[in-house]
Amino acid sequence: MAGTPHPYAASCFRPVMPDTAPTPLLLCADDYGLAPGVNAAIRDLIAQGRLTATSVMSLCPHWREGAAALRELKDKADVGLHFTLTDQPPLGAMPTLAPDGRLPPLGRLMGWAYRGKLSTPAARAEIRDELSRQIAAFTDAWGAPPDYIDGHQHIHQLPGVRDAVVEALATLPGAYVRLCGEPVAAVLRRGVAVPKTLLIGGLGGGLRRMVRTRGIPANDRFAGVYDFAGNRPFAELMPRFLDGIGGRTLVMVHPGLPDEELRRVDSLVEPRRTEYDYLRGPAFAALLQARNIRLTRFAGFPR
Repeated sequence: MAGTPHPYAASCFRPVMPDTAPTPLLLCADDYGLAPGVNAAIRDLIAQGRLTATSVMSLCPHWREGAAALRELKDKADVGLHFTLTDQPPLGAMPTLAPDGRLPPLGRLMGWAYRGKLSTPAARAEIRDELSRQIAAFTDAWGAPPDYIDGHQHIHQLPGVRDAVVEALATLPGAYVRLCGEPVAAVLRRGVAVPKTLLIGGLGGGLRRMVRTRGIPANDRFAGVYDFAGNRPFAELMPRFLDGIGGRTLVMVHPGLPDEELRRVDSLVEPRRTEYDYLRGPAFAALLQARNIRLTRFAGFPR
């Protein structure tokens, strides 16, 4: 086994019996298309077998140029739509939600959602149309529809947004959706960004009920939320994200290589480099081996 795992990771290694079936895990990198350095990092990790899905921001200018290179890896990872309704220019006119040609910040969008503004007929139409445009931009560059839909900053869970997402999924046979909820006890045991994790999970109850009623495929468990402040090494966090996984567990990550475009469009820069370095390194490989975890695409989960 090459390299020396981080001390915390090593303490979390548990011996497995040689004949124990490996536990499947879907490891998904968000924000493909945001910047060239993000695209390059995600492709490298997919090529190395260290990621099994990536979520595409198809309204960003670096999606189309990054699609061709990603297509060479299409058999190694699910590629889905990272539906975006914050901070970016939309692909079409949205006079209610983006009157100045730029989508609102997350806090404002959430306020609108829970005050009912996103559920008005005008807002619903704008959200539905923008989702259709982002799906079309994805499909036009990729040559196929998305394998799944989730939301940048988890906006696909919000009232007024989740309805459009579920309607779109109904037109995409076999496509799945990311659910962001976890059992409260599991969140408390992990002890990582507990209030943030509970908030994100709590937003998703309505979406969970909708997709179950309609029989839309979805993950069972979710992890990967932290505060990006760097107070705890990412090598310490990943073993915690993998504690007690089972069923169809999806772990979200945000790897990237910092570049000027990323610094221009996003505040999350250096943590992306930290995640990339860890995910491509020997400590992560050792963790997967010690926990007997097999990275898989969604179709690789037992039914």
